[in-house]
Amino acid sequence: MAKAKAAAGTAPKKAAAPRKSRKVKAAAGSVGLTAEEVATGSPSADVTKLRKQIEDADGKVLAVYREPLGGHWVALAALPIDKVKPTPYQRELSKAHADRLATVIPKVGRFLDPVIAVPDKAGHFISPNGMHRLAAMTALGAKTIVALVMPEPEIAFRILALNTEKAHNLKDKALEVVRMARAIADDDDRSETVMGFELEQASLVTIGICYEKNPRFSGGAYNSVVTKCESFSTDKMSKSLKMREAHADKLLELDELVGEAVKKLKDAGWTSGYLKPIVVARINPLRFAKPGKDEKSDFDKTIDKMIDGARKFDASKIKAQDVVLAATVGGGDDSAN
Repeated sequence: MAKAKAAAGTAPKKAAAPRKSRKVKAAAGSVGLTAEEVATGSPSADVTKLRKQIEDADGKVLAVYREPLGGHWVALAALPIDKVKPTPYQRELSKAHADRLATVIPKVGRFLDPVIAVPDKAGHFISPNGMHRLAAMTALGAKTIVALVMPEPEIAFRILALNTEKAHNLKDKALEVVRMARAIADDDDRSETVMGFELEQASLVTIGICYEKNPRFSGGAYNSVVTKCESFSTDKMSKSLKMREAHADKLLELDELVGEAVKKLKDAGWTSGYLKPIVVARINPLRFAKPGKDEKSDFDKTIDKMIDGARKFDASKIKAQDVVLAATVGGGDDSAN
């Protein structure tokens, strides 16, 4: 009986949460190749082909070696600078950044940071990581650029995804991703799912198309909504791009209506720099939704609700605390009123 009372008065214990498995850390010096292995080995047929591509472009192979982590073959080469171009699908050149490099390089008196390059189909080379260095050296009148050249053209997409040469804002990143998607569609037309790592987020393709059509598009105001709706398609890139085009058109329609709602707020006397995020937050049906980790909301239904909300937007319902909250939270990296 005593045991029964004790049991009745004791709160049931919660089931222990499953322990997260710890990532096993590799022991120091246990991964990759030794210095001897980096410098030795029999080059693959791809490297022999790469050497000829470099020589046909009037370049010179300085060394061939295996990179120390994965053991993949790389050629260190001197290439005519006019035979190397940035990949056509990356972000726009920052002239200020290139000009700074062109000022710094002569002070060092040496070019010590090779660009990365892969061969293209025209017999030249493209660089996914070196656009600003190329621009700086060209401005300085250089004849030659030193490059780490890899035989696999597809590595350019992956390197772009990891590029940290200069920080992206949302517009830069989205334009880079959609240009990459178009290049894939024109080349081997793989699906978004296959290229998920390189594209990073499906939402960036849609937002990138919006920026192509309207460079002043306020992507930051809609990024969180689009991210909760867009997922990678298993269709060929050429087909999925048509879907993204339709999504972008709908998003641009929404942006026009949000702009009209912002004008109503301005006519009512509001002058905050966060009027667009205020409108978007008010009409966002996903604002307080908490979907599962991999659960996505329907894009068309969500944006249609927002379009309807923007048309019916009532500026008189906005209070001072709404403006203060928007200013505290912020409204995206490039939203504009």
